[in-house]
Amino acid sequence: MITAVISLTGLGFVAALGLGIASRKFHVEVDPRLLTIEGILPGLNCGACGYPGCGGFAEGLLAEEVEVTGCAPGGEEVVNQLAEYLGLEAAGVVRKVAVLKCGGGTGKAAIEANYEGVEDCRAAMLLGGGGKACRYSCVGFSTCEKVCPFDAIVMSDDALPIIDPDKCTACNKCVVACPRDVLTLEPVEHQVIIRCSSPDSGARVKKVCSVGCTGCGICEKVCPVDAATLDGKLASIAPDRCVECGICAARCPTGAITDDLLPRTTIVISDVCNGCTVCAKICPFDAITGDTKEQHVADPNRCTGCGLCVSRCPVDAISLSGPEAVSTGG
Repeated sequence: MITAVISLTGLGFVAALGLGIASRKFHVEVDPRLLTIEGILPGLNCGACGYPGCGGFAEGLLAEEVEVTGCAPGGEEVVNQLAEYLGLEAAGVVRKVAVLKCGGGTGKAAIEANYEGVEDCRAAMLLGGGGKACRYSCVGFSTCEKVCPFDAIVMSDDALPIIDPDKCTACNKCVVACPRDVLTLEPVEHQVIIRCSSPDSGARVKKVCSVGCTGCGICEKVCPVDAATLDGKLASIAPDRCVECGICAARCPTGAITDDLLPRTTIVISDVCNGCTVCAKICPFDAITGDTKEQHVADPNRCTGCGLCVSRCPVDAISLSGPEAVSTGG
């Protein structure tokens, strides 16, 4: 018995000695800044940065493999803290959220078959795509809602995902999970959206969806900043060029373009106006009237609050405001 105890004790001592030597020999120095950076990060481990977690992103920062703006959930506050700590210049942060590029919910998208199976978009894709006639539409079985770790997605009554921009962190999980690629990440300020992803011809789109993009090109023609273009038969809007005027949405014949800024603000023209008529000439909705050298007025029923006149007024007499200010303003 004593011999066994002595033997086990000896073996334990040898093992401990070996581990001690190994730990010294293979010891890896950890940058003390790593813990500080991890403390600054939100700790969500969402993967939006492209790394498996906040620890990986912190290592990427120290290795200069990623920018301080890479943490989408952290926003501007985290970017500024990281930049200050690392002695870097904080660049502008463009916060993004998930956006649905489909409007073909129940009653709008044609159904060609009744799907009976697991209510999962990816599973439905293996059995005819879930029953909708449009092969580019949202399947509608809430896979995006299920994978969202922040409860930012709920399904609407017409089986389309509704995304809460206040909860969305742009983690990209729903985008990856969507088998139809109708979810994308776009700047949160981008509120004029093309809700269609079908590259089919206009005739085909009309057969399968009442709110699909038919490639008519009207949006491209009316866009004052050349942000709306046709990519084949499907319209697209460049977020970095769009001024959110909403003109394309107002003119879209099928409603494929939505304007989430509605109801929009309108404009107020103050008595500083010198009647130069610049605003009236550039207004795409003929919402501004007035004689030369006299104060102009805006029709709140026509004005969309696009802001084109605000930036072009040479005497800064025009400002954006709500309906109440328009009804009482001069």
